[in-house]
Amino acid sequence: MAKEIFVNINRCTGCWTCSMACKKAFNLGEDEYRTFVRTIGGGQIDIPGGKWPNLYMKWMPIFNQHCISCSGDATTNHLPYCVYNCTTQALAYGDPEDPESSFSQMREDLRQKQYRIYQQHTWEETREGVWYAEKDI
Repeated sequence: MAKEIFVNINRCTGCWTCSMACKKAFNLGEDEYRTFVRTIGGGQIDIPGGKWPNLYMKWMPIFNQHCISCSGDATTNHLPYCVYNCTTQALAYGDPEDPESSFSQMREDLRQKQYRIYQQHTWEETREGVWYAEKDI
């Protein structure tokens, strides 16, 4: 079975390390991204939504259709560069059918904690095989 990426939005801090790891690994151009981080909150990057004192902001790594869901190399234990370099362990990778994969383990853990699990809409033009989990706090 194909391996897929699982994203715990509640762990993502918007650091863009996933995006930069991909850019560096594949020597992408200055304005070329396969992964970027969307700010959920205000209308611009890293701008919170709401009004003081009830501000909110979170981040969502977006994997566009150019993402190849790479298997990294020996230095990343064959994990995609984005997953391997994620500083908060917000990303997991593996076969969703294998209960021992990190993908399946994260999915099951978050499912038990009542997280909402979903994929992006097709109109977002994102890569297939990326799943998201989030829980309103």
